[in-house]
Amino acid sequence: MKTIKLNNGIEMPILGFGVFQVPDYKECKQSVLMALKSGYRLIDTAAAYQNEEAVGDAIKESGIPRQEIFLTTKLWIDHNGYEATKKAIDTSLNNLKVDYLDLYLIHQPYGDVHGSWRAMEEYYKNGKIKAIGVSNFQPDRVMDIIVNHTVKPAVNQIETHVFHQREEDHAFMKENGIMHESWAPFAEGKKDFFSNKILADIGENYGKSVAQVALRWMIQRDVVVIPKSVNENRIKENFNVFDFELSQGDMNAIKSLDTKETLFFSHRDPETIKWFASMIN
Repeated sequence: MKTIKLNNGIEMPILGFGVFQVPDYKECKQSVLMALKSGYRLIDTAAAYQNEEAVGDAIKESGIPRQEIFLTTKLWIDHNGYEATKKAIDTSLNNLKVDYLDLYLIHQPYGDVHGSWRAMEEYYKNGKIKAIGVSNFQPDRVMDIIVNHTVKPAVNQIETHVFHQREEDHAFMKENGIMHESWAPFAEGKKDFFSNKILADIGENYGKSVAQVALRWMIQRDVVVIPKSVNENRIKENFNVFDFELSQGDMNAIKSLDTKETLFFSHRDPETIKWFASMIN
Protein backbone atom coordinates (compact mmCIF):
# COMPACT_ATOMS: atom_id res chain seq x y z
CA MET A 1 0.00 0.00 0.00
CA LYS A 2 1.34 3.42 -0.97
CA THR A 3 1.30 5.91 1.89
CA ILE A 4 1.71 9.66 2.06
CA LYS A 5 3.26 11.65 4.90
CA LEU A 6 1.12 14.26 6.62
CA ASN A 7 2.57 17.59 7.76
CA ASN A 8 3.20 16.21 11.25
CA GLY A 9 5.11 13.16 9.97
CA ILE A 10 2.24 10.67 10.31
CA GLU A 11 1.95 8.12 7.48
CA MET A 12 -1.50 7.78 5.89
CA PRO A 13 -2.56 5.23 3.25
CA ILE A 14 -3.38 6.96 -0.04
CA LEU A 15 -6.27 4.58 -0.70
CA GLY A 16 -8.91 3.82 1.89
CA PHE A 17 -12.45 2.59 2.40
CA GLY A 18 -15.41 4.90 3.03
CA VAL A 19 -18.72 4.01 4.68
CA PHE A 20 -20.92 6.99 3.78
CA GLN A 21 -24.56 5.98 3.24
CA VAL A 22 -24.13 2.58 4.90
CA PRO A 23 -26.12 3.11 8.13
CA ASP A 24 -27.26 -0.52 8.48
CA TYR A 25 -25.14 -2.12 11.21
CA LYS A 26 -24.81 -5.59 9.68
CA GLU A 27 -24.10 -4.34 6.16
CA CYS A 28 -21.56 -1.78 7.33
CA LYS A 29 -19.72 -4.20 9.58
CA GLN A 30 -19.57 -6.83 6.87
CA SER A 31 -18.32 -4.38 4.23
CA VAL A 32 -15.55 -3.10 6.55
CA LEU A 33 -14.51 -6.67 7.31
CA MET A 34 -14.35 -7.41 3.57
CA ALA A 35 -12.32 -4.26 2.99
CA LEU A 36 -9.83 -5.08 5.72
CA LYS A 37 -9.52 -8.65 4.41
CA SER A 38 -8.86 -7.23 0.93
CA GLY A 39 -5.96 -5.13 2.22
CA TYR A 40 -7.45 -1.74 3.03
CA ARG A 41 -5.94 -0.13 6.11
CA LEU A 42 -7.56 3.33 5.98
CA ILE A 43 -11.19 3.34 7.15
CA ASP A 44 -13.20 6.58 6.93
CA THR A 45 -16.41 7.11 8.87
CA ALA A 46 -18.19 10.04 10.59
CA ALA A 47 -20.57 10.66 13.45
CA ALA A 48 -23.17 11.75 10.90
CA TYR A 49 -22.99 8.39 9.10
CA GLN A 50 -24.43 6.67 12.19
CA ASN A 51 -22.20 3.62 11.75
CA GLU A 52 -19.22 4.20 14.04
CA GLU A 53 -20.26 1.23 16.21
CA ALA A 54 -20.29 -1.12 13.21
CA VAL A 55 -16.89 0.15 12.07
CA GLY A 56 -15.43 -0.30 15.53
CA ASP A 57 -16.80 -3.82 15.87
CA ALA A 58 -15.45 -4.78 12.45
CA ILE A 59 -11.98 -3.51 13.32
CA LYS A 60 -12.03 -5.47 16.57
CA GLU A 61 -13.33 -8.64 14.94
CA SER A 62 -10.79 -8.43 12.11
CA GLY A 63 -7.94 -9.24 14.47
CA ILE A 64 -5.71 -6.73 12.70
CA PRO A 65 -3.54 -4.83 15.21
CA ARG A 66 -4.94 -1.38 15.92
CA GLN A 67 -1.68 0.32 14.99
CA GLU A 68 -1.91 -1.09 11.46
CA ILE A 69 -5.25 0.64 10.81
CA PHE A 70 -5.62 4.34 10.02
CA LEU A 71 -9.03 5.34 11.39
CA THR A 72 -10.79 8.58 10.49
CA THR A 73 -14.02 10.00 11.85
CA LYS A 74 -15.60 13.45 11.79
CA LEU A 75 -17.32 16.06 13.95
CA TRP A 76 -20.89 16.85 12.90
CA ILE A 77 -22.15 20.42 13.09
CA ASP A 78 -24.63 19.77 15.90
CA HIS A 79 -21.63 19.44 18.23
CA ASN A 80 -19.67 22.49 17.12
CA GLY A 81 -17.86 24.59 19.73
CA TYR A 82 -15.26 23.80 22.39
CA GLU A 83 -17.19 21.82 25.01
CA ALA A 84 -19.52 20.08 22.57
CA THR A 85 -16.57 18.96 20.45
CA LYS A 86 -14.84 17.36 23.43
CA LYS A 87 -18.01 15.41 24.18
CA ALA A 88 -18.31 14.41 20.50
CA ILE A 89 -14.73 13.12 20.39
CA ASP A 90 -15.27 11.07 23.53
CA THR A 91 -18.49 9.66 22.06
CA SER A 92 -16.73 8.67 18.83
CA LEU A 93 -13.88 7.01 20.75
CA ASN A 94 -16.47 5.06 22.74
CA ASN A 95 -18.55 4.12 19.68
CA LEU A 96 -15.46 2.95 17.80
CA LYS A 97 -14.09 1.16 20.87
CA VAL A 98 -10.60 2.60 20.41
CA ASP A 99 -8.16 4.54 22.60
CA TYR A 100 -7.20 7.02 19.90
CA LEU A 101 -8.16 8.29 16.44
CA ASP A 102 -5.67 8.57 13.60
CA LEU A 103 -7.49 11.50 12.00
CA TYR A 104 -10.38 13.68 13.17
CA LEU A 105 -12.03 16.18 10.84
CA ILE A 106 -14.46 19.07 11.24
CA HIS A 107 -17.10 17.78 8.83
CA GLN A 108 -18.62 21.09 7.73
CA PRO A 109 -17.25 24.68 7.81
CA TYR A 110 -20.10 26.11 9.89
CA GLY A 111 -20.77 27.09 13.48
CA ASP A 112 -18.04 27.69 16.05
CA VAL A 113 -15.26 25.95 14.12
CA HIS A 114 -12.59 27.83 16.10
CA GLY A 115 -13.90 26.53 19.40
CA SER A 116 -14.01 23.05 17.89
CA TRP A 117 -10.44 23.40 16.64
CA ARG A 118 -9.18 24.39 20.10
CA ALA A 119 -10.74 21.25 21.55
CA MET A 120 -9.24 19.13 18.76
CA GLU A 121 -5.81 20.65 19.41
CA GLU A 122 -6.06 19.55 23.04
CA TYR A 123 -6.85 15.96 22.09
CA TYR A 124 -4.09 16.08 19.49
CA LYS A 125 -1.54 17.27 22.02
CA ASN A 126 -2.51 14.62 24.56
CA GLY A 127 -2.25 11.83 21.96
CA LYS A 128 -5.92 10.93 21.71
CA ILE A 129 -5.90 12.08 18.08
CA LYS A 130 -2.85 11.60 15.87
CA ALA A 131 -3.80 14.21 13.24
CA ILE A 132 -6.56 16.80 12.87
CA GLY A 133 -8.07 18.35 9.78
CA VAL A 134 -11.14 19.68 8.05
CA SER A 135 -13.67 18.68 5.42
CA ASN A 136 -15.50 20.81 2.86
CA PHE A 137 -13.43 23.90 3.69
CA GLN A 138 -12.65 26.38 0.91
CA PRO A 139 -9.10 27.82 0.84
CA ASP A 140 -10.10 31.02 2.68
CA ARG A 141 -11.73 28.99 5.48
CA VAL A 142 -8.65 26.77 5.71
CA MET A 143 -6.41 29.82 5.98
CA ASP A 144 -8.65 31.20 8.72
CA ILE A 145 -7.87 28.08 10.76
CA ILE A 146 -4.15 28.24 9.95
CA VAL A 147 -3.61 31.85 11.01
CA ASN A 148 -5.67 31.62 14.21
CA HIS A 149 -4.33 28.40 15.73
CA THR A 150 -1.08 26.65 16.52
CA VAL A 151 -1.77 23.31 14.78
CA LYS A 152 -2.19 23.43 11.01
CA PRO A 153 -4.83 21.17 9.41
CA ALA A 154 -3.21 17.97 8.16
CA VAL A 155 -5.99 17.10 5.70
CA ASN A 156 -8.87 18.74 3.85
CA GLN A 157 -11.43 16.25 2.55
CA ILE A 158 -13.45 17.77 -0.29
CA GLU A 159 -15.62 16.73 -3.23
CA THR A 160 -13.14 15.67 -5.91
CA HIS A 161 -13.73 13.58 -9.02
CA VAL A 162 -13.05 13.77 -12.75
CA PHE A 163 -15.87 16.27 -13.29
CA HIS A 164 -14.78 18.56 -10.44
CA GLN A 165 -11.01 18.21 -10.17
CA ARG A 166 -10.30 21.07 -7.75
CA GLU A 167 -7.01 22.16 -9.32
CA GLU A 168 -6.89 25.51 -7.50
CA ASP A 169 -7.75 23.92 -4.15
CA HIS A 170 -5.14 21.24 -4.79
CA ALA A 171 -2.45 23.83 -5.50
CA PHE A 172 -3.38 25.79 -2.37
CA MET A 173 -3.21 22.69 -0.19
CA LYS A 174 0.11 21.62 -1.66
CA GLU A 175 1.55 25.10 -1.08
CA ASN A 176 0.43 25.01 2.55
CA GLY A 177 1.42 21.43 3.34
CA ILE A 178 -2.13 20.11 3.67
CA MET A 179 -3.13 16.75 2.21
CA HIS A 180 -5.94 16.74 -0.34
CA GLU A 181 -8.47 13.95 0.25
CA SER A 182 -11.38 13.17 -2.05
CA TRP A 183 -14.95 12.32 -1.26
CA ALA A 184 -17.30 11.08 -4.01
CA PRO A 185 -14.43 9.85 -6.23
CA PHE A 186 -16.99 8.24 -8.54
CA ALA A 187 -19.22 11.35 -8.53
CA GLU A 188 -21.87 9.03 -7.00
CA GLY A 189 -22.52 7.85 -10.57
CA LYS A 190 -23.71 11.26 -11.78
CA LYS A 191 -23.17 12.38 -15.41
CA ASP A 192 -23.06 8.71 -16.48
CA PHE A 193 -19.72 8.37 -14.73
CA PHE A 194 -19.45 4.58 -15.07
CA SER A 195 -20.03 4.66 -18.83
CA ASN A 196 -17.84 7.69 -19.56
CA LYS A 197 -16.15 7.02 -22.92
CA ILE A 198 -12.83 8.68 -22.11
CA LEU A 199 -12.44 6.69 -18.89
CA ALA A 200 -13.69 3.48 -20.49
CA ASP A 201 -11.29 3.78 -23.44
CA ILE A 202 -8.35 4.40 -21.12
CA GLY A 203 -9.37 1.47 -18.96
CA GLU A 204 -9.56 -0.83 -21.98
CA ASN A 205 -5.89 -0.13 -22.72
CA TYR A 206 -4.90 -1.40 -19.27
CA GLY A 207 -7.56 -4.04 -18.70
CA LYS A 208 -9.06 -1.89 -15.96
CA SER A 209 -12.53 -0.56 -15.14
CA VAL A 210 -13.72 3.03 -15.23
CA ALA A 211 -13.63 3.07 -11.43
CA GLN A 212 -10.04 1.80 -11.34
CA VAL A 213 -8.93 4.43 -13.85
CA ALA A 214 -10.56 7.20 -11.78
CA LEU A 215 -8.89 5.98 -8.59
CA ARG A 216 -5.50 5.65 -10.29
CA TRP A 217 -5.85 9.19 -11.70
CA MET A 218 -6.46 10.48 -8.18
CA ILE A 219 -3.55 8.55 -6.68
CA GLN A 220 -1.16 9.87 -9.33
CA ARG A 221 -2.20 13.39 -8.32
CA ASP A 222 -1.27 12.54 -4.70
CA VAL A 223 -4.91 12.79 -3.63
CA VAL A 224 -6.07 10.43 -0.88
CA VAL A 225 -9.18 8.59 -2.01
CA ILE A 226 -11.80 6.59 -0.08
CA PRO A 227 -14.17 4.71 -2.42
CA LYS A 228 -17.24 3.05 -0.92
CA SER A 229 -18.94 -0.20 -1.86
CA VAL A 230 -20.81 -2.99 -0.11
CA ASN A 231 -20.11 -5.43 -2.94
CA GLU A 232 -17.13 -7.72 -2.28
CA ASN A 233 -16.00 -7.89 -5.90
CA ARG A 234 -16.04 -4.11 -6.28
CA ILE A 235 -14.30 -3.66 -2.93
CA LYS A 236 -11.49 -5.88 -4.22
CA GLU A 237 -11.49 -4.21 -7.64
CA ASN A 238 -11.18 -0.73 -6.14
CA PHE A 239 -8.13 -1.87 -4.19
CA ASN A 240 -6.42 -3.32 -7.26
CA VAL A 241 -5.02 -0.07 -8.67
CA PHE A 242 -1.32 -0.27 -7.89
CA ASP A 243 -0.26 -2.53 -10.76
CA PHE A 244 -0.56 0.03 -13.56
CA GLU A 245 0.26 3.68 -14.20
CA LEU A 246 -1.58 6.16 -16.38
CA SER A 247 0.47 7.93 -19.05
CA GLN A 248 0.69 11.70 -19.23
CA GLY A 249 -1.59 11.51 -22.26
CA ASP A 250 -4.17 9.66 -20.19
CA MET A 251 -3.88 12.23 -17.40
CA ASN A 252 -4.38 15.05 -19.91
CA ALA A 253 -7.42 13.33 -21.43
CA ILE A 254 -9.02 12.99 -18.01
CA LYS A 255 -8.20 16.63 -17.27
CA SER A 256 -10.47 17.58 -20.19
CA LEU A 257 -13.47 16.23 -18.23
CA ASP A 258 -13.21 18.95 -15.58
CA THR A 259 -16.31 21.20 -15.40
CA LYS A 260 -14.94 23.09 -12.37
CA GLU A 261 -18.40 22.88 -10.80
CA THR A 262 -19.87 20.86 -7.95
CA LEU A 263 -22.31 18.07 -8.73
CA PHE A 264 -23.88 18.32 -5.29
CA PHE A 265 -24.06 21.74 -3.60
CA SER A 266 -21.83 24.73 -2.98
CA HIS A 267 -20.64 25.30 0.58
CA ARG A 268 -20.64 29.02 -0.17
CA ASP A 269 -24.26 29.20 -1.30
CA PRO A 270 -26.37 31.18 1.22
CA GLU A 271 -29.26 28.71 1.00
CA THR A 272 -26.90 25.81 1.67
CA ILE A 273 -25.54 27.60 4.73
CA LYS A 274 -29.07 28.29 6.01
CA TRP A 275 -29.93 24.60 5.54
CA PHE A 276 -26.90 23.46 7.54
CA ALA A 277 -27.58 26.11 10.18
CA SER A 278 -31.06 24.65 10.69
CA MET A 279 -29.35 21.46 11.90
CA ILE A 280 -27.45 23.45 14.53
CA ASN A 281 -30.35 25.47 15.80
